[in-house]
Amino acid sequence: EYARYVAAGIFIVASLTDFLDGYIARKNNLITNFGIFMDPIADKLLVCSALIAMIQLGDIPAWVVILIVAREFVISGFRLIASDSGTVLAASKWGKIKTVTQMMMTIFLLLNLETKYADLAAFNWLFIYLSAALTIISAADYIIKNNKSLSGKTR
Repeated sequence: EYARYVAAGIFIVASLTDFLDGYIARKNNLITNFGIFMDPIADKLLVCSALIAMIQLGDIPAWVVILIVAREFVISGFRLIASDSGTVLAASKWGKIKTVTQMMMTIFLLLNLETKYADLAAFNWLFIYLSAALTIISAADYIIKNNKSLSGKTR
């Protein structure tokens, strides 16, 4: 039980440092193409590794994690294609909302509070389905907004 609290604490600290890094970069105008490209990869690694581990614990259905991981691979692939033509595709508002929702879902699942408070099980499922929906919405938004970059028609 305590291992879950330690894992949640580590995840929260990692999530907060990711947020602070972005905030400091924007505030001090230190945004770089490297940061625009690597920050979402760090987010994906953080969230996906925790979610994959939670499949084995039975905390989240595998189909949700597969959906999330598949979306991240597809969008990362599109970013690589765009970067070949010199275009850096930044995360969208929907992508950021998706990431925050997934991080909150991960924290709630790690804390496993529904074992003590049965009413929270529905809350966890709400976050699971909301994360799945935002995964799809953010992918569609990303592809629609960046269609020209993704199809190689940037020049």
